[in-house]
Amino acid sequence: MQSDYRIRVMRRNEVGVAIDWAAREGWNPGLHDAACFAAAESDGFFVGELDGATVAVISAVKYESDGDGDDGAGDGGDGAGGGDFGFIGLYIVAPAMRGRGYGLRIWRAAMERLRGCNIGLDGVVAQQENYRKSGFRLAHRNVRYAGVGGRSSAAGAKTGGKMSGAAGAEAVVELSEVPFAVLAAYDRRMFPAPRAAFLRAWIQQPDSAALGVLSGGELAGYGVLRRCRAGHKIGPLFADTPALAEQLFAALCARAAAGASVYLDIPAPNSQALALARGAGMQPVFETARMYTGAPPQLPLDKIFGITTFELG
Repeated sequence: MQSDYRIRVMRRNEVGVAIDWAAREGWNPGLHDAACFAAAESDGFFVGELDGATVAVISAVKYESDGDGDDGAGDGGDGAGGGDFGFIGLYIVAPAMRGRGYGLRIWRAAMERLRGCNIGLDGVVAQQENYRKSGFRLAHRNVRYAGVGGRSSAAGAKTGGKMSGAAGAEAVVELSEVPFAVLAAYDRRMFPAPRAAFLRAWIQQPDSAALGVLSGGELAGYGVLRRCRAGHKIGPLFADTPALAEQLFAALCARAAAGASVYLDIPAPNSQALALARGAGMQPVFETARMYTGAPPQLPLDKIFGITTFELG
């Protein structure tokens, strides 16, 4: 191994390089993932350089804990205040440089940065044994389903509702109509740590649709559809009930270009989510192993119909 190999934090404008590499790996990232990911934590992305050329990348994002003074309603800073949950993703070594130890070194740097955290990742199934050697344990599978967007199945969904109404009334609304503090509080139930800065960027990104579903005037779910290198991905898709998830899913699919591919990444333990995807004619195309170094976070998987991303959790 060359002695001039060095690992450093990516500059914010370099995160796009990792996203481009992910696209070459066939991971089909979103068109605006780089800006959204950088918003999660500015110091959470690393590059390995050999003679000044990039040969490896990885992300090791640390989410702020609830005790850091951010209740999810504020800007949240860049998440650099620390926390007890981290997520590793975008772990890629240039094909010509694999098998030389460069990936292992940047992996160790990422793990060291998240020392003391419960660390999560979505790894390819074939690499589970290698991740076990680093202290990760399988929590569940995530399965990617593919279908077609631009459907008319959302025609029955009410739109334009407000954050008020009779008990039992349901409506799909633009997420911009929902106070951010309400959204952040709901999201906190579905994710292991606050992620306000990322969430602001995620729901406001270009080439996307961000919708909420109300029940009795209260937020009972939300989802985001974003444009990707190929087609669209829906993520997250959170809802209190399968019926609300189906209503929200249909409304999001209707926002995709007619005939374009739509992808949804489902936690396999949620049988109702799998039924939703199959009922919409979607087919499984890929899966990952969700693993953690500590105990799996106590999340309501029955309300998680689609995870946000494989890269950031």
